[in-house]
Amino acid sequence: MPVTGQPVDAVESALGELPVPWYVTAEDLKLAIRAVLVHAPESWPAGPVCRSDRTPYPCRLHRWGRRILRSRGLTDQAVDELVARGDWLVRVPDRER
Repeated sequence: MPVTGQPVDAVESALGELPVPWYVTAEDLKLAIRAVLVHAPESWPAGPVCRSDRTPYPCRLHRWGRRILRSRGLTDQAVDELVARGDWLVRVPDRER
């Protein structure tokens, strides 16, 4: 979310945050990894923007992907490293039972 806490574009103001499913499946994990990699930051003079949709970084899909990966035990630092490497083949911890 932006520093001001306000939506950053018309889509976000109309739709809000993407919900995290109550049970995260393997398919959700694949989509979350794809979201954080495709919607990575790109430097611009006005500040970082989403490489995919050109909204201020982090966009709503990137934030959703991070929330999914956090729910499975990845830290923000681990996700940042994943984005920096562009690593599509990541091992996500199994859910603790």
